[in-house]
Amino acid sequence: MPKSSEIIAAPVIDCRSVTKRFYFDEHRPESLREWFIRAILRKHAEFRHTGFAIRDVNLQVLAGENVAFVGSNGSGKSSLLRLIAGIYQPSEGNIVTRGRIAPIIELGAGFHQELTGAENIALYAAVLGLGRRELGASYEEILDFSGMADHLDTPLKYLSSGMEARLAFSVAVCVQPDILLLDEVLAVGDHEFQQRCLQRLRSYNEEGGTIVFVSHNFSHVRQFCKRAIWLEQGAVRMDGPSAGVLEAFGSAAATTAAPGDRLSAPIQA
Repeated sequence: MPKSSEIIAAPVIDCRSVTKRFYFDEHRPESLREWFIRAILRKHAEFRHTGFAIRDVNLQVLAGENVAFVGSNGSGKSSLLRLIAGIYQPSEGNIVTRGRIAPIIELGAGFHQELTGAENIALYAAVLGLGRRELGASYEEILDFSGMADHLDTPLKYLSSGMEARLAFSVAVCVQPDILLLDEVLAVGDHEFQQRCLQRLRSYNEEGGTIVFVSHNFSHVRQFCKRAIWLEQGAVRMDGPSAGVLEAFGSAAATTAAPGDRLSAPIQA
């Protein structure tokens, strides 16, 4: 049986030789008629192009760490975050996570525009794995943080995108997950809301929570993370103190063109 010190030291996120491939059709039928004709003639669309999102990534994140993924557009930051969240499955390698994960990959994912604010709180909490009793214990905190108590009976479709962001973020950070995965969510909302989010995340981290987030905002990374991981073309190019990683990435970005964005309509492997 492992000692208690070994248990504490075990990483809460452990990626070992993780690779994620996407395949792209050379040609896709544009109509049902074309699909039938190609099926009869046995001219099915072939997978000719293989695109890599993640290449042989090895990394560990310990409990209580704040880690930022940085890199150019198309470098694999969001794909790696989705792999850790379990949204994607790796083509090769293994990912082990320990504890409850709250992935805030896209604020409002899981919301329904026809439901009221109160109904969407319950829906989003269920998506994040929260039971009714746990939601009840956090409900007042969610309302207080979001400032949405006066809009609980209003259908979401009548609220602004900023108000929707407040509601989604409030549910996610108030359910007390062990790991928070954030994808550019600090870029939404007004300045006041962003500052409240940052303060709430600091409190969460001080209480022992682990945060991994994708950001193009160097200021947020510097003030919030001691460690940064620079991804380039799906591989880890540098992993270390955030100041050194940001300096190296910034110097490279100033002299190198950003990689092209991902192709459309990927098929997972």
